[in-house]
Amino acid sequence: MQRRTFLTGAALAAASSGLGASARAAAIEATTIGRDTPLDLRAAARAAFIYFLPLLELSRFHAADIRTPEAANVLTSHRTLRGPESRQVTTPNNDTLYTRGWLDLSRGPVDVVIPPTGDRYICVAFRDMFTNNFAVLGTRTTGGGGGVIRVVGPDAPLPPGALRSPHSMVWLSFRILVDGPQDLEAARKVQDAIVTRGPPGRVMEAHAGRDLEWEAYFARAQQLIDLFPPPVTDLRFFRSIAALGVRPGGAFHAEQFTERDRRRISEGFAQGRRDVRDSHDSAGADGDSGVVIRDGWRYPARKLGVFDQDYFLRADFALHGIGALPNEEAMYFDAVAPDGSLTFDSDRLFRLRFAPGRLPPVNAFWSLSMYEATPERQSFFTPNSLNRYSIGDRTPGLRRNSDGSLDIWIGRNDPGEARRANWLPAPQRGPFTMMMRAYLPKPQLLNGLYMLPAIEAT
Repeated sequence: MQRRTFLTGAALAAASSGLGASARAAAIEATTIGRDTPLDLRAAARAAFIYFLPLLELSRFHAADIRTPEAANVLTSHRTLRGPESRQVTTPNNDTLYTRGWLDLSRGPVDVVIPPTGDRYICVAFRDMFTNNFAVLGTRTTGGGGGVIRVVGPDAPLPPGALRSPHSMVWLSFRILVDGPQDLEAARKVQDAIVTRGPPGRVMEAHAGRDLEWEAYFARAQQLIDLFPPPVTDLRFFRSIAALGVRPGGAFHAEQFTERDRRRISEGFAQGRRDVRDSHDSAGADGDSGVVIRDGWRYPARKLGVFDQDYFLRADFALHGIGALPNEEAMYFDAVAPDGSLTFDSDRLFRLRFAPGRLPPVNAFWSLSMYEATPERQSFFTPNSLNRYSIGDRTPGLRRNSDGSLDIWIGRNDPGEARRANWLPAPQRGPFTMMMRAYLPKPQLLNGLYMLPAIEAT
């Protein structure tokens, strides 16, 4: 793997995956860098909030997880499938066990032992501090045989077969498929065999991430890019926000600005925050980023999980779905409500019907998950009478129709005995969202030759 060189910058192609048409156009106009002319302070603050959000969010996660040097390079396994009690990461899945943690490469390489899994699906995602997946190992890429992977930092020698990280810190996560309740213990044995070997790491100062005011937000951003340099392909972006003074090797000083400048920065910063916060109010297709809306589903952007210069998409997912995998590994489809938003708020019963032979084409598995929508547009599981948070090809007891079609019933209220086996319960009150996941999608799904059927109100 090639090293992503120091520095940073590049076109803020704010390909919004969620803003409504007019708001999205305004965000693109304000934050896309298609020229060498520097932005004014208001536009620079808006663009910079969007750019730095993933970095501050991950640093916040790290500070919460790593409280002593000995906690680095030690993974934590979640031994049960995620449910309503899981509130750290938005939009979790209910299909896999997670093992995750932080690799600190500042004091030397770290070895990661991936156990053999045979036919069981596993993926091991290595992410930089801007939430890009720089490697995904496991079933799709390295197979089910396991192995020992040496991970080295950006400045260390690269031994044969080692994996180079663009940063000295890596957010690592394992997903291990659980094929029903009876399979849980076997999946846990896979977790037990995951091992990391490395020296103690660093403890990072705790910060509030996206909730900081602009002075503290940009000061923290300056600290972080000094620790975790952005790629040289972002250099043009940093030239565009030069008025702020936040840059690799630079120094941000809030006190240098006049009162008039401070107002402009505050206005732009607040607008950037609103842009990202509201990006899930509307489905907002965007051809440039590869986001397509069809039959009530929003299809994933082409750059999901490896964002390059699509900084708005990266920020959107840092808030609404952090930890997304690249499309080749998993595709994520958001259900679009009748009003064009991504949140439903209805007591009606909905049906998702798959025609005979038209289930999602995957090489691993698919599932539809149900979430409550928080005021910050984040998504979490919520309690229900079945303790069912997702439904899919591994759900026991699903009933097919006589012609081989499959109906999934979606709603707040029990649809009755004949339909209960195929019911995905919605929250009893308040808005909710739904996401379809397709792991190891086949080419016809990746290329758009297969499209999901519409969710219909009955």
